[in-house]
Amino acid sequence: MKQPSNLSRLMETAGRHRLLTYASWVLSAISALIALVPFWYIWRIIQEVLRVSPHLDQAQNLAWYGWMAVAFALLSILVYVGGLMCSHLSAFRIATNLRTKMMHHIAALPLGFVEEFGSGKLRKIVNESSSATETYLAHQLPDKAAAIATPCGLLVLLLVFDWRLGLLSLIPVVLGFLIMMAMTGKRMAEKMKQYQDALDSMSNQAVEYVRGIPVVKTFGQTVFSFQKFKDAIDNYQVWVIAYTKELRAHMMWYNAAVNSVFVFLIAAALFFTQDGVTSQFLLNLLFYIFITPVISLTLTKIMFMSENGMIVADAMERMDSVLNLKPLSEPALPKHPKDSSVELEHVTFSYDGVTPVIRDVSLTIQPGQTVAFVGPSGGGKSTLAGLLSRFFDPQQGQVKIGGINVKDISKPELMNTVSFVFQNSRLIKASILDNVRLGKPDATREEVYEALRSAQCLDILEKLPQGMDTVIGTKGVYLSGGEQQRIAIARAILKNTPVLILDEATAFADPDNESRVQAAFANLAQGKTVIMIAHRLSTVANADCIYVVKDGRIVEQGKLSQLVAQQGLFASMWKDYQTSVQWKVSKEEQA
Repeated sequence: MKQPSNLSRLMETAGRHRLLTYASWVLSAISALIALVPFWYIWRIIQEVLRVSPHLDQAQNLAWYGWMAVAFALLSILVYVGGLMCSHLSAFRIATNLRTKMMHHIAALPLGFVEEFGSGKLRKIVNESSSATETYLAHQLPDKAAAIATPCGLLVLLLVFDWRLGLLSLIPVVLGFLIMMAMTGKRMAEKMKQYQDALDSMSNQAVEYVRGIPVVKTFGQTVFSFQKFKDAIDNYQVWVIAYTKELRAHMMWYNAAVNSVFVFLIAAALFFTQDGVTSQFLLNLLFYIFITPVISLTLTKIMFMSENGMIVADAMERMDSVLNLKPLSEPALPKHPKDSSVELEHVTFSYDGVTPVIRDVSLTIQPGQTVAFVGPSGGGKSTLAGLLSRFFDPQQGQVKIGGINVKDISKPELMNTVSFVFQNSRLIKASILDNVRLGKPDATREEVYEALRSAQCLDILEKLPQGMDTVIGTKGVYLSGGEQQRIAIARAILKNTPVLILDEATAFADPDNESRVQAAFANLAQGKTVIMIAHRLSTVANADCIYVVKDGRIVEQGKLSQLVAQQGLFASMWKDYQTSVQWKVSKEEQA
């Protein structure tokens, strides 16, 4: 079955606005034809001058021809502006519909999708790919209609006055078109895809770099710690320079060809005037000298339009890479968790479907228990937590909450059963009230205030000009990482779910904020099943059970005293942690 073209798909998205798109093409084509009329009046002016020369005072119609040329030029502009108004109204609607469609689809995808796909890459697809279609529809398609109409009108003008000069004027067109074909086509489309891939890679790595700046400052690392970002920039530089050099010869010959029309006209003039110059031939020659620059301009427009078409094709392909991802299945008959217990039964998970990140993990967490996942970085702790909140679905095994497989729990109920606080919790550009209300949109101001109080946030409200109505991120109002974390905890307190996941929630908090965050956690965890992921082992000392995760497996489990007594991996980690704490204290004493 033949796939619909990208233009057909865009027109389907336009709805009733597609009529405006079609109108913009017609108006743009009419404008291009009207724009040729002034050249005819210029020919009439030259004809009049040659007829009365050298007695120019006898010329009677020069002013009339001149004003008519101006009038048609202005009319062409007005018609073109009307076409652009139609195309922009349609293009904005299509771009909005595309963004809305993608965002609705993204909202239905697994919660871990953004982390896996890359937030920088995803942002670029949603914003820039839809913007590419907007530019294409608003400007490039109307210009394409004009670029098609212009040669048709030019062909008539070139052949009407002197068919010999007209045919000679078309030789550069043919040469330029052949060179253009050598630069475009499937090979150019592949190069354009590589170019967009390089931009995506840089965008994604740039976002990760910016997010990691606190770590660089904390540990005194240089920018070269972000080797992937540097490599992405270096690879882009190498690719662009190589591609530019590759097209250099083609562009040189193309520019030479489309601008060589005067060579053919001068050669023709010398040949055809061997027996003398007639006023009519001179008139026609001057006219061709005036009008032939339009040919090179039109050809160049057509060349860039072919490139723009490939950009849009690539943009549609990238949007499809998001839209073709399947959302998590929704149960036909949702079931309800019986309690806040959590259970994993022989769970195996892989991000790429090949290399397991979680390997045959089984565990049971009783309602109201506080457990911790610890272990070396990259061992799979955060992935385990993501599986519990259905950021992903495992390839094998089951994840249960309250004795029910999370696949059989409706998405809204699952989100009201499990909440999470990450190490880099983000707040939106809105008031503190609205940020906390994200946990419970119908909450009253009193409920929000109580959640903020429980999260140890009253000191934050006291220093802000409008208290919890203060908008974060405007007029110099910004919060520290620890303060943002406490606002995020207030949101989780307001949401009040029976299962709570804390993923490195105190990683970047300063000592003062950490004590407040820990106090907020104590209020938040009351009566809940709590799963903590931490590198600071002091934060998990009182956990009912500690699971040591390494290479996707649980290698040890038990209370702190039991794990230390086993003299295994956790005992070694605990010893190293205790040594690091003592070292810090001794350094402070020396200071």
